Amino acid sequence: MTPTDNFISHLIELRDRLLRIVIGFIVVFIAFFPFANKIYALLAAPLLSKLPAGGQMIATAVTTPFFVPMKVAMMAAFIVSLPHTLYQVWAFVAPGLYAHEKKFMIPIIVASSLLFLAGMSFAYFLVFPIIFGFIVGTAPQGVAVMTDIGNYLDFVLTLFFAFGLAFEVPIAVVMSVRFGWVSVKQLNDVRGYVIVAAFVIGAVFTPPDIISQFMLAMPMWLLYELGILVAKFTKQAPEHRILPPTQ
Repeated sequence: MTPTDNFISHLIELRDRLLRIVIGFIVVFIAFFPFANKIYALLAAPLLSKLPAGGQMIATAVTTPFFVPMKVAMMAAFIVSLPHTLYQVWAFVAPGLYAHEKKFMIPIIVASSLLFLAGMSFAYFLVFPIIFGFIVGTAPQGVAVMTDIGNYLDFVLTLFFAFGLAFEVPIAVVMSVRFGWVSVKQLNDVRGYVIVAAFVIGAVFTPPDIISQFMLAMPMWLLYELGILVAKFTKQAPEHRILPPTQ
């Protein structure tokens, strides 16, 4: 097989994998779309539970009542179809990996997916009630808190993304040590800077109350320490690799 034929076969394989990812996402989205309003109601529950009796959310644009629940259904479809998506990515790259790389990457992929979902769950069940309780509680007297559903969706998606990425810290630490980019000693030496950075990130991505800032910064710090602990038991990958014979 010539290099050109090999390259074309990889492109065809990539196309097929991407097509399967899209089809898997569309199938799940079609299944979720009839329940889009109920899914949005579940997403809005942390705020609605903090509003006074009779409090509600509003839609300031004509198309918002349709498109916002649809976006929520798309987000749910993305999360549910994520295992299928990761499997397709794994099936594409696995033939080019060595046995020791496959043994390392499989738990990394599984752990990163679970940690991202754990970060979203942490935000929904623990952080949202505190944030929305603070926002509603600090509203001036005579001001009715009636949030636009589109703005609310953008806000919670930002927090979901922030906490999901924050929970990926141990994965980044372990992979950095595994591939020889940093050592465990270097990670210990920069611990102070990491703590400061965690609180800065917490201040940027959360509302201006100290509790929610701590609830983002503290998990990042603790997960950083967990990553260092796991990295101590992770062997560094070999620096020199023997390439497989060319077909």
